[in-house]
Amino acid sequence: MEQRISAIMGRFMTDVYIPNIYWTDIVEVLILAYLIYHLMIWIKNTKAWMLLRGIAVLAIFILVAFIFQMHTILYIAENSVTILATVAVVVFQPELRRALEKLGERKFLTSIAPFESGRERARFSEDTMESIIDAAYNMGRVKTGALMVVEQAIHLTEYESTGIHMDCVVSMQVLMQIFEHNTPLHDGAIIIRGDRIVSATCYLPLSDNMGLSKELGTRHRAAVGMSEVSDALVIAVSEETGAVSVAQGGILDRAVTRDELREKLTLIQAKKMETSRFMAFWKGRHKNEKKTDE
Repeated sequence: MEQRISAIMGRFMTDVYIPNIYWTDIVEVLILAYLIYHLMIWIKNTKAWMLLRGIAVLAIFILVAFIFQMHTILYIAENSVTILATVAVVVFQPELRRALEKLGERKFLTSIAPFESGRERARFSEDTMESIIDAAYNMGRVKTGALMVVEQAIHLTEYESTGIHMDCVVSMQVLMQIFEHNTPLHDGAIIIRGDRIVSATCYLPLSDNMGLSKELGTRHRAAVGMSEVSDALVIAVSEETGAVSVAQGGILDRAVTRDELREKLTLIQAKKMETSRFMAFWKGRHKNEKKTDE
C-alpha cells in the first residue's frame, strides 16, 4: 500500500511542471498588478465603466456559446473581432486621450529632459495671487458665480480659443467686473496665464466622473473636467451658496477657506519657481557646452 502511494506521488510529481521564477518575474507581476489596479480605479469613475460591463456581459455570452458549441454565434464573434476592436477605440477615444495626456504630465519625464524648453511657465506674482483670492471671496459673499482657470505647465490654447481674447493684468476689480451679472463676459470661464487674463467666456469640458455629487452644477463639473484634462488649478465660486471650491488633478475640494486657497496657489507658484530655476540651469549648461565646443 505504501509502495503504491509512493509510486502515485512520484508519478504526480514528475507530471507537475514547476517553472523557474526569477526576481524580474516578481517585479513584472507587481508592475502589471499596479497598472491594472489604477486603470480599473480610473475607469470606474468614467462612463467607460458601463461600457466595460457591457463588454463583460458579451464575453460571458461568447463563453457560453463556446461551452455548448453554438457554431453560428462563435462564427459571428470570430469574424467581428477586428470590427469590435475598431469600435472600442472610437468609443473609448475620450478616455484614451485623457489617459495619454495624464501620462504626458508625469514630472519624471520633464525632469529628465525639458521637452518644451521654449514654453516656460509664467510665474504669477503675489499681487496676482492676492487679487484672485480677494475676488473669489468677495464674489462668494454676494453669491456671484465665477470660474477661474490658473494655467500651469500645459498651455490651454485649445480652450483659450473658445472664448474672447483678452490681455489685461489680473486685479480684484477686473475679475469682479468680468463675472458681474448681465455683463458680456460673465458667462463661461477665464484663463489666467502668469499675471494676465488671456481669455474670457471660455468653454470647458465637463467631467464624466460618475462619483461626483449630484448636487454639483455645470460650473463645478466644468472645473473638475478642466482639471482632469490639464494640470491647471481651477477655482469655482458657487452662485447658489457662495462657497469657493478648487479643482486640481480631477479632485474637487469644496468650500475651501481663504488660507487653504492661498496655500494651493502658493504651492503651484513654488513649482513654477523650481521649473524656472531648472530651465535656467539647463540653458546655462547648454550655452557653456557650446562655448567649450567652439
